[in-house]
Amino acid sequence: MYRTFNTNGYCNPKLHYMVDLSSRLNDIKSMIDDGKYFTITRARQFGKTTILTALADFLSEDYEVISLDFQAISSADFESEQRFVAAFSNEFLFSAKHMHPEIQENLERYTSDPSQRATLSVLFRTLSQMCRISDKKIVLIIDEADSTANNQVFIDFLAQLRAYYLKRMKISVFQSVILAGVYDIRNIPRKIRPEEKHKENSPWNIAADFLVDMSFSSEEIADMLQDYQSDHHTEMDLCQMAQLLYDYTSGYPYLVSRLCMFMDERVAEHAWTKEGFLSAVKMLLEDDNPLFQSLMNKLNDFPELNHVISQLLFQGKSIAYNADDPAVQNAKMFGFVKIINSNVLLANRIFEMRLYNKLLLDFKEQNNEIFTESMRHKNQFVIDGHLDVRRILEKFVEVFDYLFGDEHESFLEDTGRKYFMLFLRPIINGTGNCYVEARTRNQERMDLVIDYLGEQSIIEMKVWHGNAYLERGEEQLAAYLDYYHLKKGYLLSFNFNKKKDIGIKEIVFGDKLIIEAVV
Repeated sequence: MYRTFNTNGYCNPKLHYMVDLSSRLNDIKSMIDDGKYFTITRARQFGKTTILTALADFLSEDYEVISLDFQAISSADFESEQRFVAAFSNEFLFSAKHMHPEIQENLERYTSDPSQRATLSVLFRTLSQMCRISDKKIVLIIDEADSTANNQVFIDFLAQLRAYYLKRMKISVFQSVILAGVYDIRNIPRKIRPEEKHKENSPWNIAADFLVDMSFSSEEIADMLQDYQSDHHTEMDLCQMAQLLYDYTSGYPYLVSRLCMFMDERVAEHAWTKEGFLSAVKMLLEDDNPLFQSLMNKLNDFPELNHVISQLLFQGKSIAYNADDPAVQNAKMFGFVKIINSNVLLANRIFEMRLYNKLLLDFKEQNNEIFTESMRHKNQFVIDGHLDVRRILEKFVEVFDYLFGDEHESFLEDTGRKYFMLFLRPIINGTGNCYVEARTRNQERMDLVIDYLGEQSIIEMKVWHGNAYLERGEEQLAAYLDYYHLKKGYLLSFNFNKKKDIGIKEIVFGDKLIIEAVV
């Protein structure tokens, strides 16, 4: 029986196609060998449970591993210390493979006899005794540790872990403790006492930094695809397909697996080609999966995220990373953005396109005229299955000038690009997609890449600052067309000059033809 690409629950190498996790497991084991306590904090669907499951097996020869999932403990069990000790003991008993009879008897008593239910201090003395008499050193792994983190009992539990860690030279303790979740336990706001306001105050300040990269490289993706190729003999271009998967996902584990699953199971024609890959991208963008649901819920729960993302998507503003900026910190924690060279960037192209759709939908509710005009004329922009980008620009110039020609300069600079993307959306929606090339994203220029039925078109959207500046734009666009092996490109200039000539013109730049639209 062939393996499959899995996006439901953790992955098993015997059942699923996976990247090789051995280098990550070795890095994590080194931290455990050094006796470090740490937190694995990653966004939803980033492979935390998969890596923890694999880690438990990887450590089994050298350590006794206790793997718990705090989602298995109900919120009611966190309402009192005794109820938590009972629930924790029950999960601990279920996970432990080897246990001294005396320890087992104590833990069972905590779970079964209400009159004997222990406090945390009693529980930890029992756990310390277990660490002392165990044949192997013990590693405690807790997945979904943040599921009820805003809770006094959980704080007291962390405080006990910290107290025993600090006494590790004098008493027997866990060799290592690993807490995994989305929220960083060290920084999560919580109420310490009912009368207090939320504040940062976690006893988990003993945690070592976890620097293991859990995203997939293009080389790792290629190795996984080689396994698939050996089973299915698709004759795909492994390097091209791995690079496409990486370019669109930045190695986000769930997105890689989901796209591969679509190509394997749902793309009927041209699967494992660029055309089939773009079909899978379209399916993914229309997919109502738990990851996207979580992202959209976070936008509703944390309104400040909308401002950060809108700045990155539409205004091209450069945001320097500031660890004290809560909006940026939340965007990073929830997986919306990544930090490269101290700059805040959108996490990946898939998220970018999905967020465009979301924010443009919100923008449409307030600015429906240009969307309505695009809907009225959209059938004239596709000729024999090919997207006529020149005709799109011509109509956009006409509609934009009619609706917004008298608006002031700041209006154009802040929202011009957003209006063009809103105009474009109903034309390509359902058939094509678009994204902004990250390396050109700034306040002066943004290169919009349109994929439509396997054909790519490049539109540089530029704020006009004089003829010399425009010539540099033509040069930049020509170089970018070389990168994409294209001979024709498009330049959309938002011009603030009152004497501007709006409309369309053709520019020959070397061996390139540039169609420029001025609004």
